[in-house]
Amino acid sequence: MTKQYAVRNIRLCTKDCLCLYVCPTGATDTENSIIDVEKCIGCGMCRDACPSGAISMVPVELPPQQGHTEAVTLALQAIMHSKAEQESIASALPGRLAAAVEKSNRIMAEDIIRESGYMLPQSANARAFLEKLLVTQQGEGFPRASVEELLSILKTNEKMEKAD
Repeated sequence: MTKQYAVRNIRLCTKDCLCLYVCPTGATDTENSIIDVEKCIGCGMCRDACPSGAISMVPVELPPQQGHTEAVTLALQAIMHSKAEQESIASALPGRLAAAVEKSNRIMAEDIIRESGYMLPQSANARAFLEKLLVTQQGEGFPRASVEELLSILKTNEKMEKAD
């Protein structure tokens, strides 16, 4: 079995805290709802006990990025462009429904990128994306220092190669 550790999605956590009672090492017993990775032994008992499904198991060593054909890349870019356009249109409209549509499109776009494997944190694609952000013109308020910090700590487990 692959070595893994538990992480909690704070957005999903309903604070029922059953994880506190089943964790054999006390890794889930924290004030800030973050599971202590140093104490976690990866048994998954907290995940199984969590009634809100807020705990997931993550492998210690993440797999390498899967290759994608040019057709898949072009399709993904078309979907992303469509979601960005919809987000832009919604942001110009007044009202709560428009704000909800704007946010929904942003979340869907992020999910599409992540689920298609293009923004895995260990991926060379993620590094290339962040590097591109730094060399292209960004709007006011762009968190340049945060992007630079991410690049300094981001470790990739693959060479940057283009899929055939």
